[in-house]
Amino acid sequence: MKKILILLFSFFLLSSHSVFADDISDFQIEGISIGDSLLDYMTEDEILEEIDNSERYYYLNEPNKFAEIYLKQGFSLYDNISVFISTEPSSQYLTNKNEKFIIVSVRGIIAYNEEFDSCIIQRDKIIKDLSKMFPNSTKTENIFSHSADPSGDSIVDYVDYELDSGASIYINCQDFEEVLRARKKWSDSLNIVTQTKEVSDWFETD
Repeated sequence: MKKILILLFSFFLLSSHSVFADDISDFQIEGISIGDSLLDYMTEDEILEEIDNSERYYYLNEPNKFAEIYLKQGFSLYDNISVFISTEPSSQYLTNKNEKFIIVSVRGIIAYNEEFDSCIIQRDKIIKDLSKMFPNSTKTENIFSHSADPSGDSIVDYVDYELDSGASIYINCQDFEEVLRARKKWSDSLNIVTQTKEVSDWFETD
């Protein structure tokens, strides 16, 4: 409970550049935001090793378009933090400097194994704050089967805030089918994500 209370309060602290801004880079998760270089958090050798070892989103049309990297340092609010970087030099989100390592999505993860109802309760508390922070965004709510589970038994309960730029901030609770979760070593979890339009479009083309 203490972790969640800190989490709720942190939304305002970490977004203090401009609470009602539409620039996705103004919003941070554990101090990390879109547009940062991953080299600020890892060495180039570490990044390349993680890219080689990362599990691709095989169920998407272009599974190698982005690589998901998990950061290894300890975090105060989340059990895990992952970021996405583009593997395509032509990406509009890349720059000449450190061009393969610009962060295009940040995800904070809190494990809620077999506690889906508790996850939903905490997610709804956070949603109240997000709605105040993004009053001009387009809010979408949905419940659907996770694309990674052909059985259809893994559920995502999802709320998305889309900004005028097409970038989005969303929060969801994921409840994986038990056998799949054990086999993949995944966790049922609360996820808070910031991502560019390009990443959003990528996930939608499954």
